[in-house]
Formats: sequence, structure tokens, C-alpha cells
Amino acid sequence: MKPIAIFRHAPTEGPGYLAGFLDAHHIPSQLIAIDAGDAVPPSADGFSGLVFMGGPMSVNDDLPWISQVETLIRDAVARDIPVLGHCLGGQLMSKALGGKVSRNPVKEIGWGAVTVADNDVARSWFGETLRFNAFHWHGETFSLPQGATWLLSSAPCDNQAWAIGKHLALQCHVEMTAEMITSWCEIGADEVAAAGASPAVQTTEEMMRLMGDELPQLNAVADLLYRKWMEGLRRDR
Repeated sequence: MKPIAIFRHAPTEGPGYLAGFLDAHHIPSQLIAIDAGDAVPPSADGFSGLVFMGGPMSVNDDLPWISQVETLIRDAVARDIPVLGHCLGGQLMSKALGGKVSRNPVKEIGWGAVTVADNDVARSWFGETLRFNAFHWHGETFSLPQGATWLLSSAPCDNQAWAIGKHLALQCHVEMTAEMITSWCEIGADEVAAAGASPAVQTTEEMMRLMGDELPQLNAVADLLYRKWMEGLRRDR
């Protein structure tokens, strides 16, 4: 089986919980560290799936690798190779497939409830889960590309996830670990303080306080999503 390519765009925004999930299921993976200067592969054909993680930049920034990643996403979709995006990764998928990424009405940072859409596609991804507390850290939002089915929403952000067949784009973060949350709270303390007027921004102290209760439930949702996504992998690749 060919490896899954995992694209990292910032040193602190790696695969997190997904890495352990893939190891537990004996799925090979290859980290492509865009932040460290790794090149974007010209084709998706060498991989069984593509995963795009988060990052502090915007997909609308003038960065040379963004157009290359968009081309790679379209190549993967054309080849029926599953694509999974987290936050920035979901925005990259949306833009690559014809959606738009724009400023969300408010910043959304910390633990916040998301509601699963009432449709069959959403139920195929989330099972019996109707609502859960996801982890958020974003100021922009995506629109749904043509052919996408809406999966998740939150009060501050209407579009939290969509799917097209075996491809899943998430605005929220389900890949979090305790180490990642702690690191983000330390590194992002100034951003949180500056955005404190937003009703959808928690203090770093509140994020850390809630982590013990919320993280196990988030990991359980991640298991659902990653297991469903893994079903689409081409085992002969």
C-alpha cells in the first residue's frame, strides 16, 4: 500500500491524533513539511490519500505552494484518491474545487459546539453523533464547492464541514492532542488576547481547563471520521 501524504504548513500544526490513529491501523504515511521547504509533489499518484493540516496563513495569501497544492488536490479528486483537510486544509480543498474562502463574521477560538447536519451523508460520517464540542482556531471560513454536501455548523460559523464522496473538508480541528492544545495556547496567547472581544473566543485558561473533559470526546469523533475516510483508501496503491 502506498503511503498517505500528510502536509504540514506550520511546525506546531502536525497530524496530532491522526498520526496515532494511522499507526494503530498500520497505515503508512509520509510527512511533507511545507513549512520546512519540502516540495509539493507534482502528482497524487504516488499516494493512497492526501491529508492537509492547519496553518496560520490564508489560502488567499500570495504563497507559491498554494496554487501547487490546489492543483494536487484536483489531481487527487480526478484519480479518486481521498483527500482530507483540517481547517486551513479544508479551506485549501474548498478553494481548489471552486469554493471561496473569506473572513468569518467573528474569530472562533477554543472549545465550541458544532451540530451535525440532518442528512444521510452527514450520518454516514458521524453515525449517531448529533452534536459535539470541537476545537476551533480560525478567522476565515469556506463556502461549499459544487457537489459538496454540508455536514457541520456552529453558531459563529455556518460551514464547519463538507463532503464530496470520499473527500472530507473540516473547518474545525478534530486532530487535537493535549500537547498541541498546550502549545497553541502558549504560542497564540497574544492572538487570543487581541481577539478577546469576540463572543466565540475563549481565554487560554478556559481552553486548558476544559481540555480534560472535552478531548476524549473529540478523539472519539475523530475516530469516527478517520475510520470512515480510511475506507476510501485504495488498498492496491
